[in-house]
Amino acid sequence: MRSSGAAALPDFVRLDGDAVTIMVTTGAHGGPGLIHFGPRLPDDEDLAALARATAPLRHASQPNVPQLATLWPQAGRGYAGLPAMTLRRGDALLACDLALVETGVSADALHLALADPVAGVAIALDWRIGAGDVVRARATLTNTGARPLAVDRIASVALPLPGWARHHTRFHGRWAGEMRAEASTIPDGRSGGTSRGGRPGFGGGNWVIAHEADFATDYGRAIALHLAWSGDHELAIERDADGVAVQMAVRLDAGEVVLAPGAHFTTPEAVIAVTGGGRNGLRRTFHAHLRADVLPDRRDWPTRRVHLNSWEALGFDLDEASLIRLAADAAAIGAERFVVDDGWFAGRRDDTTSLGDWTPDPTRLPHGLGPVIAAAHAQGMDFGLWVEPEMVSPDSALYRAHPDWCLHRPGMDRPTERHQLVLNLARADVAEHVFGALDRLLSGHPIAYLKWDHNRALFPNDGAGLAQVNALYALIDRLRAAHPAVEIETCASGGGRIDYAMLSRCHRVWPSDNNDAIERLRINRAWSLFLPPEVMGNHVGPSPNPITGRVLPMDFRAKVAMFGHMGVEADPAAMAAAERDTLAAHIALYKALRQRLHGGAIHEITTDDPAVFAQMVGDADTALALVARTDFADEYNAAPIRFPGLSNDARYAVSFPLSDRPPLNLSGTALAHAGLVLPLARPATAFLVIFERIA
Repeated sequence: MRSSGAAALPDFVRLDGDAVTIMVTTGAHGGPGLIHFGPRLPDDEDLAALARATAPLRHASQPNVPQLATLWPQAGRGYAGLPAMTLRRGDALLACDLALVETGVSADALHLALADPVAGVAIALDWRIGAGDVVRARATLTNTGARPLAVDRIASVALPLPGWARHHTRFHGRWAGEMRAEASTIPDGRSGGTSRGGRPGFGGGNWVIAHEADFATDYGRAIALHLAWSGDHELAIERDADGVAVQMAVRLDAGEVVLAPGAHFTTPEAVIAVTGGGRNGLRRTFHAHLRADVLPDRRDWPTRRVHLNSWEALGFDLDEASLIRLAADAAAIGAERFVVDDGWFAGRRDDTTSLGDWTPDPTRLPHGLGPVIAAAHAQGMDFGLWVEPEMVSPDSALYRAHPDWCLHRPGMDRPTERHQLVLNLARADVAEHVFGALDRLLSGHPIAYLKWDHNRALFPNDGAGLAQVNALYALIDRLRAAHPAVEIETCASGGGRIDYAMLSRCHRVWPSDNNDAIERLRINRAWSLFLPPEVMGNHVGPSPNPITGRVLPMDFRAKVAMFGHMGVEADPAAMAAAERDTLAAHIALYKALRQRLHGGAIHEITTDDPAVFAQMVGDADTALALVARTDFADEYNAAPIRFPGLSNDARYAVSFPLSDRPPLNLSGTALAHAGLVLPLARPATAFLVIFERIA
């Protein structure tokens, strides 16, 4: 890395990716200023001329030296916005006047160092460009003073937005209704949000997209941000007369971070993507980054096996005989992994007891897990198991032995949620016990997969959130080091804890507890802005659906489930024979196509009818599309579905698997502009379309 050190700072520094340039001016008062963050500039671009061309104009209601938003905004010189950090020494707020003292640029990284020797504070901003031209940004605060330094707030990133980014898409939701996207104009003043449940939550508040007004499926500029952190977060969007800026930060309680002299604190990383290609452009960028830089050993992953999970089939009413029967039924429809969900461990009859007692129930499983695992293996399947290691039931042997191991306020009531409490993983003895319990399970049984659940918010967690999340990371990292072949799914009552920090340790997510196929179309489409299909568990649920009550045909449910990591969350024995045959046929087709599904680009398709959902996965040579109707048609004649993303000059063999429609040969131009008319008059009707390039 080239570093300016004590020498005079350059006027500008630039960092280039394959298709993006970040240009920073070092002469901005109050911190480094952002000149350009967007499409790559020519190597011979005159940076001084560009800075002059884009310099903001003066106006009367400003300090004599204007204090616009920088990459590290700070109070004290007239900047009226939100400072990037708030610090205290003793009981007093600490005033800082940080100046840029050092810059460094390497092939893929930008380093900016700021310091205030009087206040005894130093800040390092480190930005790195990764795969997909996605930027990872973090800040490191060092206490260079002689007394302790309390950190009330510190941003991972503070980003001034360009003038075209005056709209944004944010997400909200609830259990079984995650990631509802809402686009709007960025309002005046300060907006955003904060999570306080010890995890990101169902609403997706740790993701935001700032964009221009006409941002759409395949066109429009955008800057998307994500905080790669599995605990509480803070999003601040500020619009005033000088423009718009956005900050993302971990939420801290007062006193949670206090730095001794010489100590430092590094924030979680913020993940930033820029695009000019609309929502599909964002998908390509984020998916490339996740596949190459985030997912653990992604290139070495085995084939994504079809799951059958016992929960909707048996619930808590399981035993050795019923599980062995279910395993045989799972194999008969083509499942490749048999997963025993909640209810297998000692004393667990409902959700009121036994979390923490991770040994097989001696009554229901008198011979342990061995016979069930052997039955799965005999059917050609591997075996997975549900656990919730971060939790403890008050009615459990673990809690009775160690009532002080949970998060609690001494001498006060211990409120439960879902009849459970949270283990304090920041205690070394607790973390050691949990690791030992999981290690014994994995060492004593051939378990290929853990469904790691998290069904409760963290409260009371006064000042404990940061330590709890870091202890969770250490626990998973240790477990993966001891058992590197075991796949881990992160689940938090569905999509309550989905972020890139967890995905750097896990192999898939559970986007929602809601398996209703119509609801999953919306939920998965929103998640697909940031997650590729192979990490999204997507299962065929029962009908009627236990959450929505909706009755949907098996053909529809199975087609929707193919576009993710496919599985089944239902009892084959409860299905009609025709339903089992339909499901088995779709599982077989999924197996034939999954390499394309799990390596291609997702392309959201705009339709003329809002009740018709369409998407395509693949590339210009081969692709698979799903077209699904979710509501009754307004018109008799269905509008054609157009399929952009193929090569205009190529010809394609077009087929419709698992239907009676005859194949076609059409050009990419015809498919993109004229399209295909499919018989989609009735709700819950779906078609698969395969495109194979033939010329």
